[in-house]
Amino acid sequence: MNKRLTIQLAATLLAASTLLSSGLGLFRDRLLNGMYYENYKVGIDAYTAAFTVPDFMFFILVSGALSVTFIPVFNQRVGTGNKKSAWQLSSSLINFMALVTLVTSILIIIFAEPILRYLIAPGLSESGMALATSMMRVIAVNPFLFAIATVIASMQQAVGRFAFYALAPAIYNVGIIIGALFFTQGITLFGVEVFEGGIMGVALGVVLGSVMQLVVSSVGLMGLGFDYELKIFWKNKGFRQVLRLLPPRSIDQGMDYGVGLVEMNLASRMTEGTIRAYQQASSLHMVPINLIGVAISTAAFPKMAERLSQGRPDLFRSELQTILRVIIWIALPVSMITYFTRGYLVNFINNGGDPLMASLLGILVVAILFRSIYHIAARSFYAQQDTKTPLYISIAAISLNIVLAVWFTFTLELGAAGLAAAQSIVAAVEIGILFMVMARRIPGLFDKVFWSSILRMASATGLMALFTYLMVTLLPLGAGDNSFFSSFPKFCVIVFVSITAYVMICHMFKLKESRPVISRVLGLFFGKMR
Repeated sequence: MNKRLTIQLAATLLAASTLLSSGLGLFRDRLLNGMYYENYKVGIDAYTAAFTVPDFMFFILVSGALSVTFIPVFNQRVGTGNKKSAWQLSSSLINFMALVTLVTSILIIIFAEPILRYLIAPGLSESGMALATSMMRVIAVNPFLFAIATVIASMQQAVGRFAFYALAPAIYNVGIIIGALFFTQGITLFGVEVFEGGIMGVALGVVLGSVMQLVVSSVGLMGLGFDYELKIFWKNKGFRQVLRLLPPRSIDQGMDYGVGLVEMNLASRMTEGTIRAYQQASSLHMVPINLIGVAISTAAFPKMAERLSQGRPDLFRSELQTILRVIIWIALPVSMITYFTRGYLVNFINNGGDPLMASLLGILVVAILFRSIYHIAARSFYAQQDTKTPLYISIAAISLNIVLAVWFTFTLELGAAGLAAAQSIVAAVEIGILFMVMARRIPGLFDKVFWSSILRMASATGLMALFTYLMVTLLPLGAGDNSFFSSFPKFCVIVFVSITAYVMICHMFKLKESRPVISRVLGLFFGKMR
């Protein structure tokens, strides 16, 4: 479990764990929607709003910001054999982040009510506001627990260990599911009821999931030789370097999540249930992004940083181009399939479907492609220890997102659809700017061969769309397909036919990305026959 993995195996493991975590997340959301969405939209909106500030503080202080700034610096220490400095760096970050997030959690507990009332969800009813405030105070412990787990996970990523890092998010969702299934029924100890139940039980499940995630992440340290010290080594050069690199990436991450806060504010002014519908559509569109962009980029990033530390920019450019092609090759058909099967996907998490969620997801499919590319594009700068360039681009993109969101919802009166449209437009604009800067920074990255391949991938996706449309027409969602088990087989058939058609078309177009897939399938079947 704690062995060093290759990029391919690590990406496969991360994608598989993301799929498992997403599956658990879909089950969690279906469970909550079945319990609360139709009869208690105020409660489910309150639950959704309660997550915003704790999640925002985690994203701005820790999250991906820490891993992309910590790993290159940590690798430099380990690569030169200076493990003492690497352990001091790790100990300092654990202690520093724990201290900062502990203070943050306490402030969230104190100021939860005014933050929700005046910033996050001013449109909530009084009962919804009281419920959201109570849940936010419970969930406020998350940044503290996540911060420690993230530093521990980043250490494992840096040395090529991904098993326990990959398992942790799934464990987090298990905790929430336990809360939804059992804590909502109330908690009784020794015959005495200590908790009456209700949707607040889900908030307790969130805390349980966070604790379980930290425990699982910590197991991944076994055999690493980590020498932890309860001390912050302010004179450690690596620690100071990470602190210098961290603010631009943290601001970038925080601003990106800040758009979500603006969207939450706008959605709270619409009809009841809009907050949850938009959040659910956003979560669905994030599943393929995490499966493709995040998983592959996370697995590739340590190796990319290592190439530059070895003084091999040629290998860095070659590997970056290969990873970009793979991500685009996978993200293009997935985006198209998601568009045509959006009714099925919404039905998986909301029994009987939801027209608003489906329409929002249909608009957000554009963002699936570009957000998947974004993760590796941004990491190409982080590998060079440049966190400022992506920040400047994000400032422009996020400013545009907010302007478009307000304009689309208030002036054009597009409602929640305006929020989704703004997000998709900005995702495309941001990648366009990043590509222009990358082309100047890394000469030869976007050559004629690269663009020729992308054009053939797009053509193959267009032809595949005909097969997907035909299958959806032949296997439509019927009145009796409300349950997961009745709709899932149809969905699988549509996806199988679409992907098979796409791979075969890519093979006809002589795209090298299709060769390993076809070779593996042929070996699986004909190899056994031989």
